[in-house]
Formats: sequence, structure tokens, C-alpha cells
Amino acid sequence: MNRGLLALTGAAAARAALAGAAALTARPAGARWRRTNYAGRPVTLLGGPALAVSATASAVLGAPAGTRAAAAVVGGVAGLVGGYDDVAGARPEQARDKGLAGHLRALGEGRVSAGAVKVAGIVSAAGVAALLTRRRPLDVVLTTGLVAGTANLVNLLDLRPGRAGKAGVLAAAAGLGGPAGGLVAGPLGATLAVLPEDLGERVMLGDCGANALGALLGLRLAAIERGGARAGLLGAVVALTLASEKVSFTKVIEATPGLRELDRLGRRQP
Repeated sequence: MNRGLLALTGAAAARAALAGAAALTARPAGARWRRTNYAGRPVTLLGGPALAVSATASAVLGAPAGTRAAAAVVGGVAGLVGGYDDVAGARPEQARDKGLAGHLRALGEGRVSAGAVKVAGIVSAAGVAALLTRRRPLDVVLTTGLVAGTANLVNLLDLRPGRAGKAGVLAAAAGLGGPAGGLVAGPLGATLAVLPEDLGERVMLGDCGANALGALLGLRLAAIERGGARAGLLGAVVALTLASEKVSFTKVIEATPGLRELDRLGRRQP
């Protein structure tokens, strides 16, 4: 299918899913997805499932034949366990279980945090996708790392309206070329369709949407032919993830001209 048509298909699916999310938000069943964002405004995390479903379905539609099952696995599982973390991770007893240190501390106390369940699910899905698409052990390791690492990295950006979505749009647009470009054409359209609602602070992507989008982008990175390029990208993803434990991405972005303006573009004023 033409990549422009794939993008339109992803966008149409996302808008339909957002309409369903809006209807559910007003009902009692939508209460568990309601949150207050960084600016104190009420939002719903149902934008995440809307993006996860539309991005995954359109990615499967546009993926090369050998990666369709992998796209379904990583997008579907990352969205599912991300949604679980969105809901279960909001419970009071899970308040301290944030970040890698929080998950490890919970395990040390004999508890399994919702975040740890999410991590295990995403890594497992990434491993399955790697086995479906690669044969050499090193390629399996690189694919697993890129899918799981990018899923986590996009989620780390979801701290301000539109930030993760903008990063996803830029990454997907950069990956449109080549034989595997159809994999991200649909997710590109889906993300663009959800972005106005995210920037308008009516929805948030949450773990569900950000993890699913990131996992699909990671699968596209894993399709790059040159192993050295894949290894370099994985190194960058790991470095940024480790840095996030010590450095605030928001502070870095606010202090960096260009990034600061891009981050604020289209966002409501506090």
C-alpha cells in the first residue's frame, strides 16, 4: 500500500479511536483513566489506547511480510502492559515504585511493581519479535534491545503535552524510506492525529500509547541493514535511558535553544 495512504489510514483509525475514548471518558468506566497533568488540568489517559491500537494496526498493514507478526506482537503487548501500568501503577501503594531504582527497590522488598510487569512484558515481546525477524544471535540481541529500549525512551519523554508525540513523528518521518518504511507510515499518521488532543491537554499518551509507539519505532530501527548502525543506535538509547536516572530531560530541553522552542510549539500556556 502507498505510504501516504497508510498514513491517512492510521490517522483515520486514530480519530475514530479518539471518538470512542471521548465517549468512554464521560462514563464511570473512564474514571480510572482520568488524571491531573503537570499544569493541574484534567486529562484522560485514554489517548494512549487510541494511539496504541491505531498505530499497531496500521503498522501491521504497512510492514513488510516478514515483520507483520513482529509488529503485532511489540505494538500489542507494549500497549497492553503499558495500559496495565497506567491503571495499576496509580494505586497508592505503587507511588514509590517509579523508575528503574523504584522497580528494583520493590523487588528487594518482595513486591512486583506494575512497572516491573510492564518492563518484563515489553522485553519479552521484543525478544519474540527478534526471533521472528532475525537469525544470528547478535542480531537478536540488537533487535531486542532496540525495541525494548526505544519503547522505554519514548515513554520517558511523555512528561509534557506533545513531547513524546513530536519525537515519535520526527522518528517515524525519518524512517519512512527503505523497504521497511511502510512499518512506520501508519503510526506516523496515527500520532499526528492524536497530537492536537495531546497538545490541547485533553488526553495523555501515558505508558500505553508511548510504549506502543516507541516499540514500533524500535522495530523500524532494528530493520536497518547495517549492524554497526544498529549497535550505535542501541548505544545511544541505553545512554539516554541511564542518563534519565540522574538528569531531568525537562531541564535539559528548557535550557537548550531550539529544543525548547520545539517542545513548546503548539502547547497551551500554563
